[in-house]
Amino acid sequence: MGLKIVLTGATGMVGEGVLMECLQNDEVSEILLVSRRHYPLKHTKVRELLIPDFLDIESHSEILKDYDACFYCAGVSSVGMNETEYTNITYDTTLHFAKTLSRLNPKMVFNFVTGSHTDSSEKGKLMWARVKGKTENDLMKLPFKGQYNFRPGFMKPFKEQQNVKWFFTPIIWVFPLLFPKRSLTLSEVGRAMINTASNGYSKKVLEISDIKLLGNEGY
Repeated sequence: MGLKIVLTGATGMVGEGVLMECLQNDEVSEILLVSRRHYPLKHTKVRELLIPDFLDIESHSEILKDYDACFYCAGVSSVGMNETEYTNITYDTTLHFAKTLSRLNPKMVFNFVTGSHTDSSEKGKLMWARVKGKTENDLMKLPFKGQYNFRPGFMKPFKEQQNVKWFFTPIIWVFPLLFPKRSLTLSEVGRAMINTASNGYSKKVLEISDIKLLGNEGY
């Protein structure tokens, strides 16, 4: 039957790129987009569930049952935010969402997009890195079949993506040439997520080299 995936963040660049890979990947049979706002796409694989507030996820429990994996790509930049605001979105909302899915789908694999240099100690100077680190640490305690934290660096989008910020465009082609070890494509990220859902992986925290391995050769 193929993998049934819950995907968040399709209206952002990372989530949209992972969605593009899922659409063309034969291992994925169904994608439920869980979003705060509508993503304009018609496709035989895709269903959409609009939830203005992810903290209200329990009221949609029946729709969220019987899925194999969640690719949690929703998130915000910490720029201009204080720690309380950023924690509410990055930690509180994510953990609430994940706890609900772990109860509904105990055999699910939950993949969370964090970032390179996330702080697992939760004690560093960078606010965003501490909050992401705490989020990773507490997600790994949940009773999923598998839980993986993706720490990508620069991610090159698909050509057909719409949700790419204008200021990102000038470096799309240059950065991977200058810094190949710090760069990925969103196709690689998507394939790596699909591979963790199908086959698992030996590490719960995936750095750029791990994502490249899973995104190109499998595991």
